[in-house]
Amino acid sequence: MTDAPDYKSTVFLPVTDFPMKAGLAQKEPAIAAKWEAMDLYGKLREKRAGRERFILHDGPPYANGDIHMGHAMNKVLKDIIVRSQSLLGKDAPYVPGWDCHGLPIEWKIEEEYRKKKLNKDEVPAAEFRAQCRAYADKWVGVQKDQFKRLGVMGDWADPYLTMKFDAEATIVGELLKFAESGQLYRGAKPVMWSPVEKTALAEAEVEYEDVTSTQIDVAFEIVEAPNAPELVGAYAVIWTTTPWTIPVNQAIAYGEEVEYVLVEAVAGNPAGVDADGALTMAAEPGDWGNLIFGKKLLIARELLDAAASRFRVSRWETHWSGKGTYLAGAITRHPMHALGGFFAKPRPLLPADHVTTDAGTGLVHMAPDHGEEDFLACKKLGIDPVFAVNDAGFYRDDWDWLPGQGSVINTKFNGPEGPICTDLRAAGALLSASDFKHSYPHSWRSKARIIYRCTPQWFIPMDKPQEGAVVDVEGGVMPTPIVTGNGPTLREIALDAIEQTRWVPERSTNRIRSMVEGRPDWVISRQRAWGVPIALYVHRKSGQYLVDPAVNARIIEAFKGAGADAWFGADHQALLGPDYDLNDYEVVNDILDVWFDSGSTHSFVVEGRYGEGVRADLYIEGSDQHRGWFQSSLLESCGTRGRAPYGAVLTHGFALDGTGKKMSKSLGNVVDPLKIMSESGADILRVWVASTDYFDDVRIGKEVLAGSSDAYRKLRNTFRYMLGALSDYDEETEAVSYAEMPELERYMLHRLAQLDAELRAVVDKAAKSENWLEFSRYTRAIFDFANSDLSAFFFDIRKDCLYCDAKSDLKRRAYRTLLDTLFHALVRYVAPIIPFTAEEVWQSRFPSDEDSVHFLEWPEVDHHWINSHLNDKWGELRYQREQVNEAIEPFRREKVIRSSLEADVTMGEMLPSDGVNFAEIAIVARIEMGVGDGIIVKPSDWHKCGRCWRLLPEVEEDGTLCHRCDEVLKG
Repeated sequence: MTDAPDYKSTVFLPVTDFPMKAGLAQKEPAIAAKWEAMDLYGKLREKRAGRERFILHDGPPYANGDIHMGHAMNKVLKDIIVRSQSLLGKDAPYVPGWDCHGLPIEWKIEEEYRKKKLNKDEVPAAEFRAQCRAYADKWVGVQKDQFKRLGVMGDWADPYLTMKFDAEATIVGELLKFAESGQLYRGAKPVMWSPVEKTALAEAEVEYEDVTSTQIDVAFEIVEAPNAPELVGAYAVIWTTTPWTIPVNQAIAYGEEVEYVLVEAVAGNPAGVDADGALTMAAEPGDWGNLIFGKKLLIARELLDAAASRFRVSRWETHWSGKGTYLAGAITRHPMHALGGFFAKPRPLLPADHVTTDAGTGLVHMAPDHGEEDFLACKKLGIDPVFAVNDAGFYRDDWDWLPGQGSVINTKFNGPEGPICTDLRAAGALLSASDFKHSYPHSWRSKARIIYRCTPQWFIPMDKPQEGAVVDVEGGVMPTPIVTGNGPTLREIALDAIEQTRWVPERSTNRIRSMVEGRPDWVISRQRAWGVPIALYVHRKSGQYLVDPAVNARIIEAFKGAGADAWFGADHQALLGPDYDLNDYEVVNDILDVWFDSGSTHSFVVEGRYGEGVRADLYIEGSDQHRGWFQSSLLESCGTRGRAPYGAVLTHGFALDGTGKKMSKSLGNVVDPLKIMSESGADILRVWVASTDYFDDVRIGKEVLAGSSDAYRKLRNTFRYMLGALSDYDEETEAVSYAEMPELERYMLHRLAQLDAELRAVVDKAAKSENWLEFSRYTRAIFDFANSDLSAFFFDIRKDCLYCDAKSDLKRRAYRTLLDTLFHALVRYVAPIIPFTAEEVWQSRFPSDEDSVHFLEWPEVDHHWINSHLNDKWGELRYQREQVNEAIEPFRREKVIRSSLEADVTMGEMLPSDGVNFAEIAIVARIEMGVGDGIIVKPSDWHKCGRCWRLLPEVEEDGTLCHRCDEVLKG
C-alpha cells in the first residue's frame, strides 16, 4: 500500500509574522520613540480639534526621586481613562505636572547640606532657592522619562510646573483674590508644627505611628472654690501624655455634667502586698508614690478605678461629690508656682465641651499654646498664648522653668527621670508616671514627632460669612457668576459643591464631606525658603494687610518676569507705588502652603490653557487626597469661584505587596515598577492596573504579575490568530452582509454588541452607569470575550472552515468578514489598556510611519445586532457543547480517542438545533439526539479525511478525501 498523500500544503493555514513571544521590554521603547518622532500627541490634538473636550487634570507628584508603584498605578489609570475618552472621539488632552515647591524638595537640599556639615541658614536665601529649583528640575526630567516609559501619552514637551514663573504669578494672583475678598487673616493659633523641619505642616503632611509616651498625673492645688468650699486645699488631678506641655499650662477644664468626687487614698499593708502577693494599696514612704498620701484628690467618679490603678491605690475615702457645675469659679495654682512670674498666676477651672470620661481623670490641663480646643476655650476668658516653645522645640531662653531646655519631643526629656517629672516630683505634685502606648502624629518626611504649637500664621477662615462671595448656584460653569449678599461661608460653599460633584466610588463622598465639615481654618503659611511667598504688605499700626488692585497687579506682573524671587529681591517701594510709604508697612516673607500651590493648578492649567471658566471633568488620585489635593483644590476654587474645580473625582486605593502589606524599604518588600518594565514590559504592568479593583487597596507581587502575564499572553495569541486568519483578506471581494451570514456569525455579532454596550458603560459618562470608570470590569469583559467567546468557542469551531473550505465559500467569507469586524473592534478596545501591543498589532496588519492605532475612534457596532432569541438558543447550545466536552474528556485521557473529532455522541435531550449542525459545533464525528438518557460517547467507526481530518460517512478509508475537500482541490 502506498503512503497517503500529504495535503498539508492545500490547507489555508493562518500566516503572520506577528510573534507569539512578546518581547515587550525590548519592543516598547522603540514604539515609544516612534510616537515621539511622529508627534503622536500633537497630531491627535489636531485630529480631535473642535470635538467635545474631556479634561482630566493631573494631580502633581513631587519632583524628588524615582517613581514608585503608587506613581505607576496612578499615571497608568489616568492614561487609560484619557485614551478611552479619545477613543470615544473626544478631544482629551493630558497635561502632566509636578509640584516643585515645599518641604519634600527643601528637605532634600538640607540633607545634602547636613552631609557637608553646612547650615542652611548660613547660605544666601537666593542661592538656596536656586539649588531647590535645580533639584526639582533634575527630577522632573527623570520622572518624565519614567512616566513616558509607562506608555503615558501627554504634553510632555510642555508640562506644568508650579515653579514656572507664570505658574508662580498665577498662584500669587489666586492668593490675592482671597485677600481682596477679605478671606485672609493673620492670627496666632495652634498648628501642627515640626520642630525638626521648623515649620507648620498641613494634615496631609502628617502620618500617624504607634509610640510609647510617658503618661503622668499631676496635682494642682485648689485655692478658691466659691461653690464648693470643701475643695479648698484639695488637689485637682490632671492626666496627660505630653508632660512637656505642663510648663505652658494656664488653666484646667471640667465637664459641667461630669460627676466629680473628692477622695483620699487609704494606706494598706506597709509591705504593699496582700496574702497572695498582689499589690493592693498606695506605695509607702520611700517611693515617690508617697506623694498621694495626705492629699485629697478631685477626680471624675467614672475614672476613679483607672486612676487607682495608676496610683496603686486599693481603697479610697470619699469626702465630697458633685456635678462639674460646682467647679465654676474655682481657682488652682500651678505646681511650680514658687518660680513666680508666669507660674504664680492663678489657674482657673473653666467649663469645656471637649472634656470626656473616656480616659484620664475627667479634668483636662489647658495649654492654649499647644491645643486647638485649649486655645478656643481659654480665648473666651481672655487667656492668651505665651509662645514658650520655640520653632526648634526648646523652651525660650527667658522662660522661668527649664529655660533653653528640650527638645520637647524627646522621650527621655518627657520620661519619669526627665527634668519635668523630676521637678514635679520635688514639688510634691507628681502622682504617677508610666508608659502609655498610643497613636501619635509624625512628619511624613523627617519621620519625627510633631507638636501642636501656637505661632502667628496666615489663615483662610472656613466659617466667616463671605459678603459678596461668588457662588455658582448650579455647580456648572457660569460665564457671569452671581454675586450674593447673604454671606455663605467657605465651608458652606464647599459642602454644597461636594453635593454637586460626582464621586467615584460613591462612598468616597462621605469621606470628603466629613473632612470638610470638621476641618479647622486653613493654615496657608509656612516658615520656609522655597516656594511662593505670601505677597502681602501689613500696615505696622493697624495690623491690616493692604488691599489695592493696582498694587496687586504690579506684584503679579513682577512674578511673571522673575517668579517668586521677584518678591524676595524686590524694590518694594516700587511695587507699592507713589500712594504708599514702605516705612509704614511690614513685608510678609512667609511661604504659601504647598497645598495652596497645587490647589491653584486648575487656574493656570485648566483655565490657563482652555479658557476662563473652564473646569476639569475629572480629578484622579489616591484616597489620601481627600485631605490633600482634592480638598485644597475644592477650597481654593470655592473661595475664588464659588464652585468645585472638577465635575467628578475618582479615588483609588494604594498598592500593597503580594501579602497585603504596605511597601517599605526596611521590610524589603518594595515592588519596583521600573524593574517590572525592564523585565516584562509596561503593558504587563498596565494589565495589572486595569484588572485590579483599584477603588480599594490592591496587591502586587510575583504571583499577581504572573496572572497578568498569563492573561496578556492569551489575548496576544487571540490577536495573533486573527492576524494570521486575515493575512490575505480583501474586504471588497470577500465581505458578506449580515443577512447572508450563518447563524453562528450573527450570534457572535450579538455577543460583540453586548460587549460594546458593557464597555461603553464603563468609559462613557453619558451612559449614566454605576460602573463608570470601573476599568477592572472593562478589562475583564474584554479578556473573557477573547478567551471564552472567541478562542475557546468561535475560533475553535470555525478553524475547520478557515483551513479547509474553499476561499470562495460563503461560510468562510462570512467568518473572515466577522473576523475583520472583531479585529477592528478589539484592537480599539484594548488600545487604552495595552497601547504598545495595540500599536504592534495594528502596524502588523496596516504598516505605516504616519498612522497609529491611537488615532482611531470607537468601533462602529450596530446595536440592532442584539438578538434575544439567538442569545437564548446559543446559550443553550454552548452549555450542551460544554457537557459533551466533559463527557468526551475521560475517553481522551484514557487515549480511547485522540480528539473529539473521533467521537460519536448520543444525547438524550433534544436541542434547539434548527438550522445548526450540532456535530460541527461540538466538533465531533456525529450526534444522535433524543435517544436514551444522558450523554453516551463511543469511538466513531467512520474514516478520517486525509485533508480536514474529519470523520465522515463518505470517506471510504483513512487518508482519502471527503466530498468537500475533494471539491476544493478540484476547484
